[in-house]
Amino acid sequence: MADDYVIGIGTVGAGLWIGYGAGQRWRHVQHGPPTEGNCRALAVEARRPGEIWASADRVGLFRSNDNGGRWDRVGTDIDRDIWSICLDPHDDQRIYVGTSPGIFRSEDGGQSFEPLDTSISADCPIGVSRTTNVAVDPTDPRVVWASVEVDGLHRSNDGGDTWASLGQLGPAEFYNDVHGLATSRTADGCELLVTTPFGLGRSRDQGASFQWREFDKFEGSKFDFAYSRCVRAPWDDVIVVCVGDYVPGRVGALEISRDAGTTWTREPLPVTPNSTMYWLATHPELPGTMVATSLFGQVFVSDDSAESWRKLDREFSEIRAIALMPAA
Repeated sequence: MADDYVIGIGTVGAGLWIGYGAGQRWRHVQHGPPTEGNCRALAVEARRPGEIWASADRVGLFRSNDNGGRWDRVGTDIDRDIWSICLDPHDDQRIYVGTSPGIFRSEDGGQSFEPLDTSISADCPIGVSRTTNVAVDPTDPRVVWASVEVDGLHRSNDGGDTWASLGQLGPAEFYNDVHGLATSRTADGCELLVTTPFGLGRSRDQGASFQWREFDKFEGSKFDFAYSRCVRAPWDDVIVVCVGDYVPGRVGALEISRDAGTTWTREPLPVTPNSTMYWLATHPELPGTMVATSLFGQVFVSDDSAESWRKLDREFSEIRAIALMPAA
């Protein structure tokens, strides 16, 4: 078992936690995001080892340069709930922050942020919209994607200066309740992967059309499909989707494809998750390692490309963000 990585856990109501030794030793961060606040977003800067970013609702961003040991407040106040952080892989000075509602952008490494004029609606059928993910296209630095609950998918073709909505993504309104967003390189460009309550949508034409896959329902669920959350495509031909019976749910699982989405298996975990599985984390310098969490605090780790899993003893309150990074 590998023991040379660090896990970050962001929670609702209990701030930020850092786990060392592959999650065997934990520390509650005291001088960073408020210890009794909400940390809904984490991001790791792979180009600068040891650098991790964390959010605090209605405060802004914090940064650590030593794998979560010491934290400094960075940038201007962002007086909104923060749901996502994107560190631009093409420009290490550009950062996007997804809020409720909207998006902020920094072009000076986080020293200052400006709210962007986007196509995202402030209101949605469940109240105030939430920008669940922001992602920069891995093949084109000008293209930026944003997923929103319940306002679909939005695209910028100029680095965030202007935006357009992709409109209705599926046959019903809540196909625009986009929870997960990932990009995957293909032989001819980039594939978009999104998740909604109905399952996984895949697009190879820049979001003009999606092919949808529903996952099998859970026994006893009132729905005929599995509720879906985070999606990642971390290794060649591997796609992982977090699912459950609903939100917060009473049971969860991981759906895994090892042939680029042709076939799927609901992989066994060492214990039945206590709620819907919500979050996934990998790191390019930790090939084969993945961390997965349930909404209600359970942490599962695989070091063999999701072939087998172990549950960590430590459990948390409601988990809203996770991160994985090599040890310093």
